[in-house]
Amino acid sequence: MAIPYWLLRDEAYTPRPDRDAFIHRTTRSLLRALGALRRRTGGGSARGGPDARIGLASTFLVVLLVSLSRSTLFLATAGTLFLVILCFQRAETIRDVLSASLPAGLFILAVALPSAFWGNTAGVVRLVLKVLICVGRVRFFSAVTEWRQITRSLAVCRVPDLFILVLDTTLRSIALLGEVSLALLDALRLRSVGSNREKTAALSGIAGTVFLKARELTEDMQAAMECRGFTGSYRMAREPRPRVRDCLPLLVVALLAGVFVVTGG
Repeated sequence: MAIPYWLLRDEAYTPRPDRDAFIHRTTRSLLRALGALRRRTGGGSARGGPDARIGLASTFLVVLLVSLSRSTLFLATAGTLFLVILCFQRAETIRDVLSASLPAGLFILAVALPSAFWGNTAGVVRLVLKVLICVGRVRFFSAVTEWRQITRSLAVCRVPDLFILVLDTTLRSIALLGEVSLALLDALRLRSVGSNREKTAALSGIAGTVFLKARELTEDMQAAMECRGFTGSYRMAREPRPRVRDCLPLLVVALLAGVFVVTGG
C-alpha cells in the first residue's frame, strides 16, 4: 500500500508574529505586587523585628508632630533623624521608602510651585518636607513590619474590628487572586500561537475567571467563619513584653517632642 503524499510532504509552519507586550507588562506588575507582599512576611516582631505596637504608636506621633509643626528647624531635624534611621536599613527597604516618598514630594512641589513665585517659598519648603517625612515614615513602618503584625497592632489600639477584617481580607485576597491571575496569564501566553486578533475576548475571559474565583473564595471564607463560630471580633493572644531596643523609636519621638517644644512648633 502506497504512503499518502501528504505524509511525505514537509510542513514548515511559521506563525505570524504578534505583540504580547500587554501580557508581559501585566505579569511583571503582578510579580512586583506579590513580591512586595511576600517580602513583608518576615520582618515583624514574631521573628525578631521591631515591635509593631511601638512602631505604630511612634509613627502616629511623628506624623502628628510633623503635621502640626510650623517651624522649618523642627522639620529639618525630623527629616535628618529619619534619614539617619533609614541609612541603617536594608537596600530594598530604602528603595521602597524612597519610591513612595519622592514621587509624593515632587507632586506636591509641582502643585505648590506657583505659590513660591509669589513669595511663599518658606511655606512651600515646609509643605514638601512634611509630605516627604510623613509618607516616608508610614512607608517605612509598612516595609519593616509584617502584615499580620500590623493588623494585630491595630487591634491592640482598639481600632474597630470591621476595619481590621476588611484590611486583613483585602490583603489575603490580593495575594490569592494575584496567583490565579499569573496562572491564567501564563496559560494564555503558552496557548497563543501566531496572531491573535481577539485579545479583548481573551482578556475578558481572564477577568471573568478571576471574578468567579473571587466569588468562590468569598463563599468558602464565609462558610469557614460560620463553622468556626466567628462573631466579627478579634481575640488577640498575649503579646510579648517589649524589649529594650524596641523602645528606641519612643526615644526618637521624645527627642522630636522636645525639639517641637523648644522651637515653638
